Amino acid sequence: MGRDELTSSAALQARVNELQWHHTIDLGDGVVTPGGKSQAICAEEVRLIFDRIRLNGLSVLDVGAWNGLFSFEARRRNAARVLATDSYCWAHPHIRGRETFDLARVALGLDVEAQEIDAADLSPESVGEFDVILFLGVFYHRYDAVDTLAKVARLAKQLLIVETHLELRDIDEPAMIFFPGTELANDPTNWWGPNEHLIRDLLVGHGFKDIEATAHPGGTNRAIFHAWRSTEARLRPVAESERLKPLSRSLKCRRAVRAIFGRKK
Repeated sequence: MGRDELTSSAALQARVNELQWHHTIDLGDGVVTPGGKSQAICAEEVRLIFDRIRLNGLSVLDVGAWNGLFSFEARRRNAARVLATDSYCWAHPHIRGRETFDLARVALGLDVEAQEIDAADLSPESVGEFDVILFLGVFYHRYDAVDTLAKVARLAKQLLIVETHLELRDIDEPAMIFFPGTELANDPTNWWGPNEHLIRDLLVGHGFKDIEATAHPGGTNRAIFHAWRSTEARLRPVAESERLKPLSRSLKCRRAVRAIFGRKK
C-alpha cells in the first residue's frame, strides 16, 4: 500500500486494524497503533533511550526493529541514516512484522532503510558499521545471545544501547538463567535471563569504556544499558533518578523464597 492509498485516516485505521502490533505508534490524524506496550511506556522508553544523545548527523542501526518505533524516532531526531533490520518478526507469517513496519514508515513519511537479515549475520560486510546501534529487546530472545551480542558490538563505533529482560538480580556476581521451554511469559523464544552484572561485564569486555544502566519504566526486571566507546555524542550522563538501583533486601528475600518454593518439580 502506497502513501497515496492512505489519504484518509479511515483507510489507514482499517489497515492498522488488520495487523498485529507490539509498539504503540502515533501515525497522525488520530491513528495510533494498538501496541502490546502502552503509549505511555513507549514514550518513556523513547525518552530514556534518546534524550541523552545528540543524533544529528550520526548513523543508526536498529537490530530487531519489529514495528519500527525506535527506528522512526532516531530519524525524527535527525540521524543522518537509519537502517532497520529484523528477521524473525518480519518473516513470521502470523506476526507479519515487515508489513507493520512498511505501513508505519509510509504513513509517517520517514526515510528509514530496511534490510531483512538475522542478527547473527550482521557484519561490516553485510551492513557496515554505525555510530549508534540499538539492540532493544533482542538479547534474551537469542539462543546464541552472547555470540550475537559480540557480533553487534563490533559494529558500534560510538554507542551500543542494549535493552533486556533481567533475572537473578539478587545475585551480586555476573549470572544468567536459561529457560528451556516457555517458563518466561509463556514464550518459547525467551531463552535467557541475565542480571545487570553480566550485561555490564560483557559490554566492558567488548571495549566499551563507560556503561550506564537505566531503570526501565516497565519494572525491576528490565533495564536499558548505554555502552559508550566515545562520549562525544552524549548530551548528559544518566540522571541519578533514572539510574538502575540494586534490589532492596526485602525484594531479594522474596525472590529467593520464590526460587526455592516456586520451582517446578
